[in-house]
Amino acid sequence: MATVPEPSPEARVQGRRDGAPEDRSLAELVGEVTDDLQRLFRQELALAKAEIREEAAKAGKAAGLLSGAGFAGYMTVVLLSFAAVFGLAELIGLGWAAAAVAVLWAIAGTVMFFVGRNRMRQVSPKPERTVETLKEDAQWVKHPTR
Repeated sequence: MATVPEPSPEARVQGRRDGAPEDRSLAELVGEVTDDLQRLFRQELALAKAEIREEAAKAGKAAGLLSGAGFAGYMTVVLLSFAAVFGLAELIGLGWAAAAVAVLWAIAGTVMFFVGRNRMRQVSPKPERTVETLKEDAQWVKHPTR
């Protein structure tokens, strides 16, 4: 079985796969337009999925950092509580060691919070490239010869 080569864009405009002019039926033209629109829709959908997946990954990483900051905050409260208890009980020694560890946890929590917050601000729920290509497609549909 011989395969028919894909027509060049010029041949498609002229109306035949081999490049020669031909009177084509409305059904053939509608079929081609439908195929092109389906292909375009599938490509736009794939682009939107890729963009949403990318933004979800960014949001997940930022949420992980914010979770870490929450845990660090929890550890700060626990260790500061122990430090206060031991510090008041003995006034030196064990309590001050717990306070030093709590300060380290507070620093770690603060750093994770600010990094996570900055990354969360970079997350965009709107698929920017898809919106832009849809606008271009709409312009092309309105003015296909441009």
